[in-house]
Parts: sequence; C-alpha cells; structure tokens
Amino acid sequence: MSEVSGVYDETSTDSADRLDLIVVGAASRDVTPDDPRGWRLGGAVSYVSLAAARLGLRVGCVMGVDEPAAGAAELNLLEAAGVLVHRVWLEHGPVFENIERDGRRRQRWLSKSDTVPVTALPGEWRRARGWLLGPVAGELAAEWAEVAAARADACVAVGWQGLLREFAADGWVRRVDPGSSPLLEAAGLVCASVNDVAAGASLGELRGFAPRAALVLTAGAGGGVALRGAATARYGAIAAPRVVDPTGAGDVFLAALMAAWLLTGELATARALRFAAAASSCAVEGAGLAGVPTRGQVAARLHSTGSDAGPARGR
Repeated sequence: MSEVSGVYDETSTDSADRLDLIVVGAASRDVTPDDPRGWRLGGAVSYVSLAAARLGLRVGCVMGVDEPAAGAAELNLLEAAGVLVHRVWLEHGPVFENIERDGRRRQRWLSKSDTVPVTALPGEWRRARGWLLGPVAGELAAEWAEVAAARADACVAVGWQGLLREFAADGWVRRVDPGSSPLLEAAGLVCASVNDVAAGASLGELRGFAPRAALVLTAGAGGGVALRGAATARYGAIAAPRVVDPTGAGDVFLAALMAAWLLTGELATARALRFAAAASSCAVEGAGLAGVPTRGQVAARLHSTGSDAGPARGR
C-alpha cells in the first residue's frame, strides 16, 4: 500500500453519482481470543457499510484505519458486497475489549483514535444525498456535519454511541452525559442504545439534543422506543433462534433504518422499525462482520413473523 496525503489506496470516484450512502468513521479493532490476530475488525463504519450494502444500498465508506486494520481480511467482505472503501490512515485507531456480563456490555480501551479529517473525503462524494456518521471514539469533528447536510434534501443519520463515552484513565470506557453537538443538530435520524445514555435522562431532554431528528433508543431484547416530532412509539424486538455474538447488532439496526429511509422515504415508521429489528436479530447469529445479514435473510426472518419483506429499491 502507498500513502498519499494520509490516505491509503486512493479510491476511484467514477461511480460517485450512483452512491446512495456515504458512511464515515474509524474502524475499531475488537479484542477476541477466537481470532489468530487477537482481534476482529469492528466499529460502526464497518458494520453499517456492510449491512447497508447487503440491504440494497450503493455505499461509499470513508474509513479511518490504523496499520493493522488497513489490511484486515474483513474489508474483502465489504468490497465483495459492492462497498467502495476509502481507507484513511490513522497513526492511532480505536482498540476495544468488549466484556459481556448478564446481558450487559462493558468496554476497556487499549487505544484511542485520531481524527478522521474532512479533507480525506473524495471530492465527488460530497454530492451524495445519504450520510451516516458513525463515530466510535469522538473521531468526527463538527465539519462533517456541514459536509453531510450541504444538500437541502440530505438524509443524515448519526450513531450517537461514540459521542456518549469517555476513555477513563483506568482503562475503562465510561458513559458521559449527553450534550449538544453539530452532528446531532444536522441529523434527521439518531440512534443509540439505552445502555449508552446516562441513567435518569428524560426522553424530552434527549430529544432536545437532536431537534430535527427521529430519535430511536434501542433496548436489545426489550425492543425500544422511537420519537418522531411529538409522537412516541414503542416497538418490539424479534428474537433470534440463537445468539453467537451481539457485537454490531445496533449498527445493523441503524443501517436497516437508513436503508428504509433512503429506499422508501419511511423514517423510523412502524414498518421500518420492524425491518430493522429483523436485521439486528439476524446479525447476532454470527461472529463479527460474518453475522451481518443479506436482504434475503432479513426477508426470511420477517416472513417467519408474518411480516412483509420490508423496503426494496424502487429504481
């Protein structure tokens, strides 16, 4: 690989006008004893890009990577699904150890993340209508909000998790109180787990941080709640026959909501939430990115529950 202005493998932008969605964030390396490398590729940018492509979107991915992540075999999965992966060199990328206990996750951090600069974005990709900003370690600066919301008809989604954590000196990742952010203010869709949000925060308070957005709070097997304007709607989870690895299920859920929004115009409607719940239930049945489902798998899961197949490309 060659490095050009901090960017690995300069990506062709010939098909930029045909992209539905640009996904931005830093790829994490998640520590695991089940891989000979000692880690798997993770992070919202990885899971969302692969899921969105497998669900029918044409995806461009601006992915911050440290040296080991830049050559990860998992990137072949993204490229095989049609994702245009634009690698951005990070001297330091995020590295996490995920610890699951009693259905809850705690994280230790082994490395923080450098910033993914706006200047790394291929120029032709700036015209895209769909944007999903998925920070995992606060690596996306405010300028990304301006780029994503530049079009009047832009569809901008934000994964809130990476803005709700701090890297404590004792090595643990800790929750922080939600606060204002240009990323949230630019978003039309914001998604977070109830486990990411500080206890005691009211729905009204959370809604105020993303005033233009449909806000979806997921609660795993407990379903979740969607806030759209003054309306509040609860949705149920779809049980998976087996659970192998819950990592990335929330990112797949968000990718499915984004697919529904871009393909049908349905923003966190009851049908879109059902589609996303089916996608996330499929995701937990495999380890890491290998568990990210195809559209056919999601359709089969929906059919098993008596629901329709969900959004389809109407072009």
